[in-house]
Amino acid sequence: MPDVFVNYRTGDEESAATMVARELARRFGDERIFFASNSIEPGRRFPVELVRAVEECEALLAVIGPRWAEVRGADGRPALQTEQDWTRREIHTALDRGVLVIPVLVGKATRIDRALLPDDLLELADCQYRRFDHRNAESDLTALGDSLARLLPELGAVDRDARAVPERAKGKSRKKSARDAGHTRMRTHDVEQRVRGGIGNLNGDLSGTFVNEPQGPVNTGWGPQYNAPHFEGDNTGVQFTAGDNSGTVHQRFERERRHSDDGR
Repeated sequence: MPDVFVNYRTGDEESAATMVARELARRFGDERIFFASNSIEPGRRFPVELVRAVEECEALLAVIGPRWAEVRGADGRPALQTEQDWTRREIHTALDRGVLVIPVLVGKATRIDRALLPDDLLELADCQYRRFDHRNAESDLTALGDSLARLLPELGAVDRDARAVPERAKGKSRKKSARDAGHTRMRTHDVEQRVRGGIGNLNGDLSGTFVNEPQGPVNTGWGPQYNAPHFEGDNTGVQFTAGDNSGTVHQRFERERRHSDDGR
């Protein structure tokens, strides 16, 4: 018994209906999607098969393109206005049964004009629709399949894409772990380079400040910092520099040459 009946009009959007049926069959299984050109075996009486399938389905997708209401029958009248029109009969049967009916508006079909509908299909204009655009085929088909999987629990239970989600998540997790490992190696290499260079600030995975062989006054972090004294000078004097982060003290010690009478 099919769960979803794909209804369409010959001469309007057969290609879109074929894509919808093919994608749903891939996702949920061939036996759960009824599409007349694929589901009716050679030699079977198609009127009987169509009636049986639409009476047993749980949902009907009415694929509606820009020419859906304009296609004419053999008598020259719009096919939709003929009671024998199979597209109309299938939708009417589904509405009469109270099953889920989802219009799928294709391309430039922006809405369902109630003025063009026969009385027994007026309810179709009130059904919430989905859109399908060939330019966005992949995302539109995914959204349609997701809706059916959510609304029909039996379909959700056999959804191949739902079973594939954990595998995709695992793949993404493995890729993320590999990226993180690469970043860690890069950070480690950077730390080693900084250590060899003398001064660095370790943040992120490592914390703290390191100083390697500092030369002269070094300020390496927050709070009171005391820098090692630095002496410089020549034979005339010595400059002494020291201090913390609140100030620096400079003192100069000079040696004056004393000339004594004895020449010392």
